[in-house]
Amino acid sequence: MSSSANSHDVFIGSLDQGTTSTRFIIYDRDGKAIAAHHVEFTQFYPEAGWVEHDPLEILESVKVCTAKALDKATANCYNVDRGLKAIGITNQRETTVIWSKSTGLPFYNAIVWMDVRTSHICRRLENDFPGGKTHFVETCGLPISTYFSATKILWLIENVDGIKEAIQAGDALFGTIDSWVIWNLTGGTGSANREEKPVQGIHVTDCSNAARTMLMNLMTLDWDQPTLEALGIPSKILPKIVSNSETIGVIANGWPLSGVPIAGCLGDQHSAMLGQLCRKGQAKSTYGTGAFILLNTGEDVIQSSHGLLSTLAFKLGPNAPTNYALEGSIAIAGAAVQWLRDGLGIIQTASEIEELAEMVESTGAHLARAVLESMCFQVNDVLDSMHKDFGKGSESKDNSEFLLRVDGGATVNNLLLQIQADLMGSSVVRPADIETTALGAAYAAGLAIGIWTEEQIFSGMHAENATTFSPKLGEEQRRKRCDAWHKALNRTFDLADLSI
Repeated sequence: MSSSANSHDVFIGSLDQGTTSTRFIIYDRDGKAIAAHHVEFTQFYPEAGWVEHDPLEILESVKVCTAKALDKATANCYNVDRGLKAIGITNQRETTVIWSKSTGLPFYNAIVWMDVRTSHICRRLENDFPGGKTHFVETCGLPISTYFSATKILWLIENVDGIKEAIQAGDALFGTIDSWVIWNLTGGTGSANREEKPVQGIHVTDCSNAARTMLMNLMTLDWDQPTLEALGIPSKILPKIVSNSETIGVIANGWPLSGVPIAGCLGDQHSAMLGQLCRKGQAKSTYGTGAFILLNTGEDVIQSSHGLLSTLAFKLGPNAPTNYALEGSIAIAGAAVQWLRDGLGIIQTASEIEELAEMVESTGAHLARAVLESMCFQVNDVLDSMHKDFGKGSESKDNSEFLLRVDGGATVNNLLLQIQADLMGSSVVRPADIETTALGAAYAAGLAIGIWTEEQIFSGMHAENATTFSPKLGEEQRRKRCDAWHKALNRTFDLADLSI
């Protein structure tokens, strides 16, 4: 593309605020990434099972990666200063911040989604409510768990000095990372140019992030008042809930891209679903630190009988229909590869696992291949449960017609995806651009301001050059391997006494 063509083109930015890093990617009108930059930030582990982030460091990472990506685009003769029309935001879900509306400072570090410090609060709530762990499932789709934001809010209120008083004074705001970033990008405590009135930060979240708090009613897409009252969480600290694709506000002075609209927001897994173009009945799996599998169930909320979560897929506009999803999560996926590298030292880089695992045809005592197979067996189990809940049991499902769309850093590993296809008995599709989480947020923003239509996006106009992995195992051999996996799992039950 020539520089003259660039000067008249249109660009969309995507801010992807993840668990270990922040990245900003700039896309052209064709959905092609033209520039990107990412910044890693600090992981804090103050106690066993505790994981925290510094919210101010996250903001700094947003500023740096945005500025650097803009510099790279400009250096390549793209006129993004005039052509960048909006940005979308996607983020690590459930991670919880409470901050002061007057000072803009957090009262405490962000408590990260994987943190388990609230286990005692969960046990207390399970005992307090007649439905036990599943008391709120019918309303919000989620069990009582350390995973979700509600229990983290309770821990912060109960354990951090100043929060109760700030709530009473109307000075405390809660948000997941999307809310924290948007509030700051749109003005925070107030920013102004000489001749402009101060711009106050906008306190919002989107319906996909709100769905992961354990506080949103899945049907109304609003905060559920009976749940808030039961938990003792004041509604005045909560952000307004908006759809995934609409103009939320404008970036304030003092930030790169000041004056550019924020027009899309989704939690990371929901954004990946959109980036993977998952319609009703279609599923995606993201392989990162963990693995996250979501199946779009259309406009129906399906309650799982197999331990899966009911959640939102996406809502592409204030008046658009709501797509829901079933979700299954695997805590350890890429983290197991990191353990081989950092804990055991049997590989020097994560990419070496593929070559090492290919040296053998079965796991035996071969750790590298066992790690890859364990990911795939778990994903396969989640998918089997999803199809049973969705009304397509594994016996009636035509495996040859089912496609699993995959993304995430681990999907550069061809052996991993071939094993996945073999165990599923159906095809696995990897897009040319595996950064589908960022792409989904760009789609949402571009849709909101009219760069693309929903029909254009879902027609697959940006999905060319995908790689398909087809199963090579026969059905009988596949079933034998799955049966052996389940037998091995059963033998591990009750090995540890968790009450000790």
